[in-house]
Amino acid sequence: MEPFQILALMLVTAAVLAWGNHRFVGLPTTIGVMLAALGMSLGLHVMHALGVPVREPVVEILSGIDFSHALLDVMLAFLLFAGALHVDIGDLLGNKWIIGGLATFGVLLSTLLVAALFWLAAGALGIELPFLHAMLFGALISPTDPIAVIGIMKRAKAPKSLENKIAGESLFNDGIGVVVFTVLVAFAGAGHAGESIDAGAVAELFAIEVIGSLVLGLSFGYLAYWMLRTVDNYHVEVLITLALCVGVYALAASLHSSGPLAVVTAGLLIGNTGRRTAMSPKVVEHVDTFWELIDEILNVVLFVLVGMEVLIVPFEVSHLVLGLAAIPLVLVARFLAVGGAVTVLRPLRSFTPHAIKVMTWGGLRGGISVALALLLPTDLPSRDLILTATYVVVIFSITVQGLTIGKLVAMIPAPETAASPRPPGGP
Repeated sequence: MEPFQILALMLVTAAVLAWGNHRFVGLPTTIGVMLAALGMSLGLHVMHALGVPVREPVVEILSGIDFSHALLDVMLAFLLFAGALHVDIGDLLGNKWIIGGLATFGVLLSTLLVAALFWLAAGALGIELPFLHAMLFGALISPTDPIAVIGIMKRAKAPKSLENKIAGESLFNDGIGVVVFTVLVAFAGAGHAGESIDAGAVAELFAIEVIGSLVLGLSFGYLAYWMLRTVDNYHVEVLITLALCVGVYALAASLHSSGPLAVVTAGLLIGNTGRRTAMSPKVVEHVDTFWELIDEILNVVLFVLVGMEVLIVPFEVSHLVLGLAAIPLVLVARFLAVGGAVTVLRPLRSFTPHAIKVMTWGGLRGGISVALALLLPTDLPSRDLILTATYVVVIFSITVQGLTIGKLVAMIPAPETAASPRPPGGP
């Protein structure tokens, strides 16, 4: 099929499933459409087993969609920019230590913990898995997914302080996670080819990916901010924000920097300084409406794709069992990383009651993890195993954690009944 036909089919499917969910089910839209898409995929598997030839045409269409490219090179720029526009940078800076710690050291610690536990679980099940390949799984599954997190946390009505911590962390740890994953893939490829990578090359890669992307985001964000201040026309200003989003992401990719970090940095600048001093109330309303629509539409299409991609994931029983075992392992690693950061910072600042529980359970994994797993080299011996385990963890995270996070949030005492706050230092 032609790209336009595939796009049309995905949009029609997404619209029908979103309507059906809203009209008859009432689940959060992203979760509802993904469960519906999963149900369709499983139904096609059953019909295929019964000899009804309806699965192959759908598999052929899905095989023509490069999911990793569609998400990481196209959709992610819009979704991250839309998310960053609505994050208060004052709250972000107020929580800078917990967010920064979880987005950097938390990701690294979780990667190591998940890798070690996953490697041990594979050995216990008699599955041969090199530790470096377990590290790859740890790197792609450790970052929380901002696409899944931000929308679901808002619907869960979490306390603003917790929502800001989880949303801010997810916006930044995604970029850090991609950098760690890229480094490990380079190591895996070099090892496979009998080459070696020195520490200097790794440090250079980190510097280009992280520091370079922040510089790009700030530089072009300020350029767009200056342009917004010189006009008062919402048509032009919406176009400027759109150009900033796609332009800085594409430029970062061409310079081998981190597109996610660059676009988040630019989005935070426009969503805060730009919103306050460069846009009139009418422009702000139009800009917000435009990006909210972009965010909702792409989210629904993405989760339809996540549900339908089950049809082309090569499941094996042993891989599926290890994937199920990975669910508690990933949660344990997340709990230890969050708990460690909160414990270190608790003497310096106060935290909402049950913060560790909510931040652990609210750290959702989503389409980004699946996209990274699909980017693994096809000749990597453990690719199918990692892909299956990733899919199992993501499906559990979005459905079970996403549907129950609201109940966990409801356990948090209201401000008037909560324990007395600690000395000033943040929420």
